Amino acid sequence: MPHFFQFETDFVDSLHCIPMQVRMKLDSCGIKLKLTHWHQFNQQERQALVAMPVITADDIETYRQYLRHLVHKYTDTLPSDLPIDPDPAWIDATKIPPTIQEKAQELGASLTVIQWASLTPLQRFALIKLSRPSHENKNFLPALKEFQLV
Repeated sequence: MPHFFQFETDFVDSLHCIPMQVRMKLDSCGIKLKLTHWHQFNQQERQALVAMPVITADDIETYRQYLRHLVHKYTDTLPSDLPIDPDPAWIDATKIPPTIQEKAQELGASLTVIQWASLTPLQRFALIKLSRPSHENKNFLPALKEFQLV
């Protein structure tokens, strides 16, 4: 079942931006999808990318091939491959990545391992993405609030 966060509500209806659940799937299947590619997909294709499961190895490969097909269909090129982390940080409920603690401390907050463990993998993934220095971090605090961490 697709899940959107409250901090994503400003674009959920149009899917103008790539939602966190799709970003997690991209990391899982090793594809770098540019926002310009995403904007070329029609609404049904975006919805399919939201809805398609990425749980089993077959799911991941199906998702990867569908995504490669879509990018090629619209750009006549293939998307870049990314290395797939065999042990992604969002799966480990026992260790809070330093970037998250650093970003939380900038906002006067801190997270405990118990709080981190109480989050879903998708919530942990979102916080990891939102805490990266290269990412626009305006949604980090709203995410902390939504996840009842502050």
